[in-house]
Amino acid sequence: MSATSTERRPGVVMHVRCPDRLPEETYRQVLEQLAELSPVVQALPPTAALVDLRGALRYHGATASHLGEILRLRTVSRYGVDVRVGIGPTITVAATASAQVRHPGGVLAIEAADVADWLALLLVEELHGIGPRQAATLRHYGVDRVGLLAALPAETVQRLLGRAGRAAVDRARGIDPRTVTPRRLPASVSVRHRFPHDVLDGAVARSALLGLVVQLGAELRRRGQAARALTLTLTFAGGPAWEKTRRLAEPSGHEDDLRQLTYQLMDAAGLQRGRLTGLALRGEDLVDGDRVAEQLSLDAARQTRLVAEIAVDRIREKFGPGAIGPAATYRSAS
Repeated sequence: MSATSTERRPGVVMHVRCPDRLPEETYRQVLEQLAELSPVVQALPPTAALVDLRGALRYHGATASHLGEILRLRTVSRYGVDVRVGIGPTITVAATASAQVRHPGGVLAIEAADVADWLALLLVEELHGIGPRQAATLRHYGVDRVGLLAALPAETVQRLLGRAGRAAVDRARGIDPRTVTPRRLPASVSVRHRFPHDVLDGAVARSALLGLVVQLGAELRRRGQAARALTLTLTFAGGPAWEKTRRLAEPSGHEDDLRQLTYQLMDAAGLQRGRLTGLALRGEDLVDGDRVAEQLSLDAARQTRLVAEIAVDRIREKFGPGAIGPAATYRSAS
């Protein structure tokens, strides 16, 4: 076997970026379109995904750019979503390229031989993986272009950016050893409440929200799962919905943890935006409950509530989900 035959060939990575956060079902449908191009698809919810195209190019007998255009045509015609597609030899190059595609959508493919010259002209903040603070630090020292960053010794950049410095220099030089790891969209579970009439009263809305927390927690525990993140959606009369996602400090299916984060989400929204017509709470990025380590808590009140939660679950299992719950939720239902 010759030396050249053992050299690693450049990858062909597609980074797909949706123009906005899509409804979960639409996002899943976009992922299904990607799976028709290649079996190696990595979901990056809620707005992006990666595809390894190396095998797909041979299978379809097409160029990467052509596959990108096919994807755009399918998502626009079937779902009304015009995606932005970046293609390159590494994840960093592909993701940087997709961000350079302007609305509504398009395809930008960077060949391996052109990577260094193409990256060199970009602003440092346009390089995927460089955050605003890192870019500000680099600019403070006169490093405003990716080409200048690539020319610096890794040790110098490490002194400026800390541990992220070496990776930043590598990516500025087009080096990124990461590979596309097949990952489907994590499972989720949703609960909803629709008000019989428009609501302006914050107490009524919070009472209904507490009911959703109880439902979501009970369903997660019934399924033996824990959520890593929560998404709250508020719908208003005559206006667009408001939606926000936050991650839990630790995966959980306990009402204590879910309630605290859900109330934070509600407080972030405010109710001065209009009359509420409905609420939805979604647990996302679910994991098996057995994989979540239960930390010993020094909070005696919390431990008492967790013990009571077990008893409540048993009562609901025997007499039905409405047999027991917080008093506030029963007041809101009456």
